[in-house]
Amino acid sequence: MRTIRETLPPAPPPAVGPLPASSPQREPETDQQPMPEAGRMTAERVLMALLIGGIGIGCVIVLYPFASSLLWAAILAFTTWPVFEWLRAHLHLRRTPAAGLMVTLTAVMVVLPLVIATPSAEDISLMRRMIEAAVRAGLPTAPGWIDGIPFLGPTFTGIWNSWVADISEMLQAMKPYLGIALEGGLDLLLGIARGVLLFILALFIAFFFYVYGEPIAERLTDLLRRIAAERADRLIEVTGATVRGVVYGILGTAVVQGVLTAFGLWLSGVPQPVLLGAVAGFLAVLPVGAPLVWIPAALWLMASGHLGWGIFLAIYGALAISGADSVIRPWFIARGAQLPFVLTVLGVLGGALAFGLLGIFLGPVLLGVGYTLVNEWATPTHPAPADPTPEGPHA
Repeated sequence: MRTIRETLPPAPPPAVGPLPASSPQREPETDQQPMPEAGRMTAERVLMALLIGGIGIGCVIVLYPFASSLLWAAILAFTTWPVFEWLRAHLHLRRTPAAGLMVTLTAVMVVLPLVIATPSAEDISLMRRMIEAAVRAGLPTAPGWIDGIPFLGPTFTGIWNSWVADISEMLQAMKPYLGIALEGGLDLLLGIARGVLLFILALFIAFFFYVYGEPIAERLTDLLRRIAAERADRLIEVTGATVRGVVYGILGTAVVQGVLTAFGLWLSGVPQPVLLGAVAGFLAVLPVGAPLVWIPAALWLMASGHLGWGIFLAIYGALAISGADSVIRPWFIARGAQLPFVLTVLGVLGGALAFGLLGIFLGPVLLGVGYTLVNEWATPTHPAPADPTPEGPHA
């Protein structure tokens, strides 16, 4: 039995005609367009830069309290690296024992002069008796040349002579400034203590710089070559010479001036020449230098009746002690870089204010390296001239 669907004729196919020009065929639209490849790469680079920058800032914040110790340890390890290699070669030591020996030798070289120069109980008692005798003797009368100073001479002479008559007036006049002096002395002691702690930390860090110095140097060299390209090797050479020149100049001048001061004081009969020589060597690092020691010593000799020795010490200090600063320091520093004197002074003062006691060495080194690098970058690099001889077959 057939169904009705089977009896009906098949339906004709729908007529297919050309599509109207006003209704072109479109692809189905999506809700989100894909990001272009260039835009996606730019966004990834920005995010990566922000991530690396944030990590870098965090590292700087963490290491900032130890910045001076890190810099001092790096300078110490770099300048004494030839000694470290010599110990390894001649004593056949591994890196770790050689690093420990270098740190020990450095600590001994710094501490031993302080131990030698430390006054004993007898010396302290002698200095106390000298001060008491000077206080009992009182001040001498005002010299005649002070009264001859125009306008201010008579006033100064009157004040001086009033202090001679009654030393309590001088103490009363200086009483308002005693608090400032005590506060400054306390700040100085705290600064010295902080410097000692930072130096101990620098020695601890220098131990690891000795052990891992070569891998660190390789990484820094590769990084600088990626940044400076063909200038990298020249910058590394100039930076190393500058660091060595500045450090050797400062330390060499301090040692020589300390020894010359101690010898001059011993020859003139001044008590405690070794202690005062060590103080002069320390002060020689500062721009004021050793004159803060030998000038008062010369004046003390003159005032105590040894006029000839006082004049000798004054002449010896001006020619030999201070003259050494004008010869040794420029000679050492000139071996690394022609660092102007004003940058040396600013480096010492600014480094001391920024980093404390260790900044006396860090300041000139940083300014010297910066000054040298600026000069290197400012110097144009000219390619080698081409050979003017035309190439071709020779007759």
